[in-house]
Amino acid sequence: MKSLIVIVGPTGIGKTDLSIDIAKEYKTEIISSDSRQVYKELKIGTAVPSFDQLNQVKHHFIGNVSIYDYYNASMFEFEVIDILNGLFKNHHQVIMTGGSGMYINAVCDGIDDLPTIDQKLRDDLIKTHKEEGIESLRMQLKMLDPVSYEKIDLKNPKRMLKAIEVSIQTGKPYSSFLSKTKKERDFKIIKIGLERDRAELYDRINLRVDQMLEEGLVEEARMFYKDRNLNSLNTVGYKELFEHFDGLISLDKAIELIKRDSRHYAKKQISWFGRDKDLTWFHPENKDQIINYINSQIS
Repeated sequence: MKSLIVIVGPTGIGKTDLSIDIAKEYKTEIISSDSRQVYKELKIGTAVPSFDQLNQVKHHFIGNVSIYDYYNASMFEFEVIDILNGLFKNHHQVIMTGGSGMYINAVCDGIDDLPTIDQKLRDDLIKTHKEEGIESLRMQLKMLDPVSYEKIDLKNPKRMLKAIEVSIQTGKPYSSFLSKTKKERDFKIIKIGLERDRAELYDRINLRVDQMLEEGLVEEARMFYKDRNLNSLNTVGYKELFEHFDGLISLDKAIELIKRDSRHYAKKQISWFGRDKDLTWFHPENKDQIINYINSQIS
């Protein structure tokens, strides 16, 4: 049976190098499940694999949409399943790797079809958030969809905006669309989680931020400062520098916040993946153990 080998873990854990090694072992290709690496304009701040890495193994979903385009997990699911149908004609195994839990779940389990949101409605809600603050979103969500209000991270405006806009657009609570019915796939899914000692991981994250800065992260962020309100740019590494460009914080403070927020993001990813009972965990440097495990699952 054809197999999708899913390699997940927090930012900075070492997914890229390991996935390339595994892909070489099985003479296959890689699907990126990173919700920021899909944007072709963003290369440094999203830790896109290097030119050399991309040349070693063919990657899909790296830089395939624009920051000015609307893109979501449902679209990703549809496009990945379509590409897998082609890849499985020539490969028994395909690798999917990344740290975006919602994108990974969309492919592995399926995602409910959500309506296309009117752009004016989205713009009005974003404007309300900017003018009235996050508390206004919380109040609106509680009124429109009490079920989502109890489940959604109330510190995450992006998640609340999604629930509110769907509720308003359809006249039905956002939570009513989330059936949680797992879709059947015609390929086997083998899930591998990567873990390191927390201090080791945080050191790697701090080092990676330093490397991004050396590669020109500040200059890249400045190029898109005018587009700072795009959802695609509401991400660690860019939003902290935008505050610096606004004159609100020093560059040193922005760098400190990028490292802190990257560590916080890693903690959230660890919590998300920790809930997945189908994951088998390995240290990313134990490549032989991982290959032996994969072989035991596909044989």
